[in-house]
Amino acid sequence: VQLQASGGGLVQAGGSLRLSCAASGRTYAMGWFRQAPGKEREFVATISRSGGSTKYADSVKGRFTISRDNAKNTVYLQMSSLKPEDTAVYYCAADRDLYTGTYYKSDYDYWGQGTQVTVSS
Repeated sequence: VQLQASGGGLVQAGGSLRLSCAASGRTYAMGWFRQAPGKEREFVATISRSGGSTKYADSVKGRFTISRDNAKNTVYLQMSSLKPEDTAVYYCAADRDLYTGTYYKSDYDYWGQGTQVTVSS
């Protein structure tokens, strides 16, 4: 399974970005995680195989939206009202076993290469 994340970049605080993650193989529950310098990789959002169930970290709820297009085997993370504290490398991940994704990075089996998001103040 290959996951290809894209869409990162430099944006001013209050701005928006949309990340994409293209997956090979079959449909998986998918998640987005992020890792800032010197910090642990943390959960951001997850979406079930059908797209009918989503979960968010409290820090991004109401600002970020995860979605998917199964015809394209692609998952998106629409990020709005970005803050400097959202600056991190964002990773997409796939869970081959569960229908609905979880908060725990240890549950995910495949990882993309990461895409840098930098929010300037």
